[in-house]
Amino acid sequence: MILALDVGNTNVTIGVFGGNTLVTAWRLRTDREQTADEWGIKLRQLLALAGYQLEAFRGMVISSVVPPVDQPLTEMCQRYFGTNPMFLSVDLDLGLGIDIDHPREAGADRLANAAAAAEFYGCPCVVVDLGTAINFDVVSADRKFIGGIICPGIGMATTGLYQKTARLPLVDFRAPRSLIGRNTVDCIQSGLYHSVLGAIDGILERLLAELGPETRIVATGGQASLIVEGSKYINTADPDLTLKGLLLTWQKNR
Repeated sequence: MILALDVGNTNVTIGVFGGNTLVTAWRLRTDREQTADEWGIKLRQLLALAGYQLEAFRGMVISSVVPPVDQPLTEMCQRYFGTNPMFLSVDLDLGLGIDIDHPREAGADRLANAAAAAEFYGCPCVVVDLGTAINFDVVSADRKFIGGIICPGIGMATTGLYQKTARLPLVDFRAPRSLIGRNTVDCIQSGLYHSVLGAIDGILERLLAELGPETRIVATGGQASLIVEGSKYINTADPDLTLKGLLLTWQKNR
């Protein structure tokens, strides 16, 4: 079995793969202060509750955009799993070319998304990743990661509206009951949802004009299904795309 960790600015997504199948997944809060032992204890508890033994795992592959956690995770993997983790980077075989100005600046999660989308959905393709930021990751028709677009995330818009106003409440991001809200909460939810959806579809419209109408568009991240429901251009939600990209990288480089 393989353990895959996607370390983002807000959450860490943990996936257990048996063969090519994602059999279990968890989402934890990213804690930049955790020690190797704290990571190890948490992982051991999660795996034990799901009925897994540490000895069953042949390796660990990690995508991280939070450098302070990389060393504790490395030590945790060595101490608790008896092996060194594989950190996804441009130095590995990703199954696609990298054609951007500064390849080492590309986030590991974006590379994982691009690799998985190219493998499972074909090229050209665009991944819309709804995380702390909203990333558009673009793979060309000749299977090269050519960059993308980074926008403020849904959480930033939600908390920003709450923190910068005196009387507006903090609300959940969800599809509104109607376009026109009849109370303050409904008004905010409609505004958040349609502003995010409008921005995403507006960018995708321009990307499709540049890449061609045959371009596949896949959404991933915690809010992917909500966006797919209202989008004119996204017809596929794959919440586990990043983890799948990590497994592909492990298989190509183990």
